[in-house]
Order: sequence, then C-alpha cells, then structure tokens
Amino acid sequence: MRSSPSHGKQPTSSPRTYFELMVKAGAARPRLGIIVNPLAGIGGPAALKGSDGAATVAEARARGARPEAPLRAERTLQALAARVGPAELLAAPGAMGADLARRVGFSVKATSRSAPSETSALDTRVAATAMRDADVGLLLFAGGDGTARDIHDAIGDQLPLLGIPAGVKMHSGVFAHSPEAAARAAEAALRNGPSLPLRGADIADVDEQAARDGRVASILYGSVRVPDLPRLVLPTKAGSPAQPGAELQALCREIADTLEPSCLYLFGPGSTTAMVLAALGARGTLLGVDAVLDGQVVGKDLTESQTLALLDTHLDSRLVVGLVGGQGMLFGRGNRQLTAAVLSRVGADRITVLSAADKLLALTPPTLWVDTGDPVLDKHLSGYIRVRVGPRQQIIMTVSS
Repeated sequence: MRSSPSHGKQPTSSPRTYFELMVKAGAARPRLGIIVNPLAGIGGPAALKGSDGAATVAEARARGARPEAPLRAERTLQALAARVGPAELLAAPGAMGADLARRVGFSVKATSRSAPSETSALDTRVAATAMRDADVGLLLFAGGDGTARDIHDAIGDQLPLLGIPAGVKMHSGVFAHSPEAAARAAEAALRNGPSLPLRGADIADVDEQAARDGRVASILYGSVRVPDLPRLVLPTKAGSPAQPGAELQALCREIADTLEPSCLYLFGPGSTTAMVLAALGARGTLLGVDAVLDGQVVGKDLTESQTLALLDTHLDSRLVVGLVGGQGMLFGRGNRQLTAAVLSRVGADRITVLSAADKLLALTPPTLWVDTGDPVLDKHLSGYIRVRVGPRQQIIMTVSS
C-alpha cells in the first residue's frame, strides 16, 4: 500500500521520454514489468487495518511490525524463475523491484536510475507510467489495494495487471491468492503473450462509512484487466448483506451460549464473528481481533504480539473466524493479525469457521484459500474443513494454498 500521499503530483516525463526513444529505436517489447511497494502490508500484524500514510507506517514500526512485501515478491520471483528460467524484466528502481529481481537472477532494466530512499505513491505512479510507455505485456506488482489504486490512477486499464498479495485487506479483484499462484499466472502470461485471455476486474478498497455502520463493504474505484485464470486470480470481495440470514443468526447465538468455561476464545474480523460477540452483549472490533474469556471481553483489536501474549497465559484456546465473501479467503486477507505464529499456537483442530451457506455456494471455484506467509503451515491447513452454516448444519469445503 501507499507509504505516503502523492499530494496530487503527476508522474514526471523523463521515464516516458526514455522509453519512447527505446520503442522508436526498435527495442523488443518487455514482456513483464514489476513494481514492489516495500511498505505494503506493514500495518496488518500491528492491527492498523492498512499501511497508507507515513504516520501509519511509523506507528506500525513502533509496534514492532516488519515489512513483508519484499519477502512475498521474492517468493513470487523465485517461483517464476524456476518455471521460466532466465528472463528480462522491466522493474521499478532499487527496493521497488530492480534490486530484488537482480538478486533472484533476472536480467533487469530499471525504469529510472535513481532509487528513492523512502517510497511514496508518486514513485509507484511514475514507475507504472514508464511501464505503460514501454508497453509491457503484464505489470506485476506487490502491494495491496492502495498500490492497485495508485497504478490505476496513473495508467487506468492500459496494461494487464497482476497483484502479488502483500497488503492488509485486498478487496480488489486483481490479486493472486498467494505469491506462488502469482508466479504461475505470470508464467502463463509470459508463455502465451497476447493470446492470454483477460477479464475485467474491479479496483476496490474498504468502505470506511460501512465499517462505522457495522458492515464490511467496498468502494469501487475503477476497472482494469487481469489474466482470466480463476484458480489463480481471485475476484473482487463481495459485500456483506444488510441483514444476515436467520440460520446464521441462530448459529451465532448458539456459539455464544456454548462457549467453554476457562477457554480463551479469539474472534477474527468480520460481521459474522461480530454477531457472536453481540450475542454475548459485547461490541466487537469489526476489522480487528478480539479475545473473550468466560463471557467477558479481555482484549480488543489485538495486535499479533498482544495475541501471542494472551496465548502464553491461556493454554486452552480456540479461534472463531469467518471468510472473505466472493474470494473465499480464510487466512491472509483482512485478518493479518492472525499470523502464522498465532495460528500455530492455537492449532488447526481448534479453529471454528462460520459462514452463511449462500456465501460458500457462490464461490467459483468452490474453494477456500489460506496464505499465512508460511508455506509449510499453509500446506498443513489445506485439505478439507467443516464450515458451520447454521445450528447442526455444516458444509465440507476444500482448503487450498
């Protein structure tokens, strides 16, 4: 996501001029461009709901958070290099892509010679504009909804996009479900070139007014083109209904009435888990993680470190979570406070998943996804899971990574 506002400035013309000369000189069209937002997602484990703005980044660092976007981009590029071998990339300079791509072993041309010490939204827009002018076959970027919005602001739908998931929420329909899935989609783009089928996808971000009203919804900012690979690139997040179904409401009341004594319960973000807390007479943190012990809230809007501290003192624990509608994401989007360390401490057999039945039946493909940042844990969480959809009702779903 964006590390600082752009203050309305427009991209400079020097990269455009350089690439216009390169194209006029008959240089081959670059097949892949990459932009990495080094600070994307840093606010997730710190319970900051996003990473936009210098103040948010500073607060995330003060809470002990570390940037993860470069690591996730490196996973993608390593997997891609293993699949396609040596290839030339057009990359944003320095930490925004060029350094990482060279370290992985790609031949790299940078969009400019200078690399900013602190990146901003403007740097993303400048790099995206340069890649548009070079007419890259696919623009691969590591970031979240804020980064996707910056790229769209600069070039609209003029280049096919593919997002390496590295943000906090990722409501937009431009992201692969994991770094490795992004590598497979990029490989398909490289091998198929202009014949790769594309589909329209929305650029979206969280609707803050809806969140204040107790709903999880998105605002649409525009449309772009992405590879038409449904098992690799997920759609836009679906909004929560204004009124939940009777079966789901009854299930949430049942869970609230049957919490085990002396057991620490963690409740993930979302309107479904918020209904369980409401049945307990508590107001949940709609976009955060809360903790309940013996019917009382003992932690609100917890960070990763705060959650781990609670788990250290309560060996008997359970986790109750919902999933991202339209996308089927179970872990890795919107609940980044539930890190691999937290999930490993709780244990896969102590996780309860709640959902409306129609949310599950609408998924295409009918799969739930996990992307915790730990590939070993993701494999452990994969397989089959029972999702509770009503009192004494459940649907068995496939979980994949």
